[in-house]
Amino acid sequence: MQIWVDADACPKVIKDILFRAAERHRIALILVANQPLATPPSRYIRALQVPAGFDVADNHIVEQVQAGDLVITADIPLAAAVIARAAHALNPRGELYTTENIRERLNLRNFMDQLRSTGVNTGGPPALGLGDRQAFANQLDRFLHQHIRAQE
Repeated sequence: MQIWVDADACPKVIKDILFRAAERHRIALILVANQPLATPPSRYIRALQVPAGFDVADNHIVEQVQAGDLVITADIPLAAAVIARAAHALNPRGELYTTENIRERLNLRNFMDQLRSTGVNTGGPPALGLGDRQAFANQLDRFLHQHIRAQE
C-alpha cells in the first residue's frame, strides 16, 4: 500500500501529519503536484512534480494508484476515479469517501458548479480548523491500523 497526495491544494498541516504517519508506519508517501514541493528527508517520502495543466496531477494519480492504496484529496472527481480503481480516498477534513457516499458528493459538487456558473456566490469551504485536523489524523490512523492488521 502507498499513500498518494493531491498536493497542490493540500494544506501544510495535513502534509505534516502525513509525513509523521509515513515515518511511523514505514509506508510510502508520494506527493504529486505541478510545482516543486519541499519534503523532509526520508526513505518513505517523495515529491513528484508533473507538468502544469488542468488535472495533470489528478490524472497521474489515477494512472498510478493501485487497489488498496490511499489517496488524500479534496477533489471529488479524483476521489470518484480512485474509488473506481478499488483504492481509497480521504479528504483533508477527515471524511473517508466510499462507494456509498461518492455519488452523493459528486451530485452536490455538480449542483454547486451549476449555481456558480449562473453567478450565484456559493462561497468556499470554511478554513481548516483544529477539529478538522484532528478528524483527519484520527481517520488516517484508523485507516492505517486497519490496513496494517489486514496485511498481517
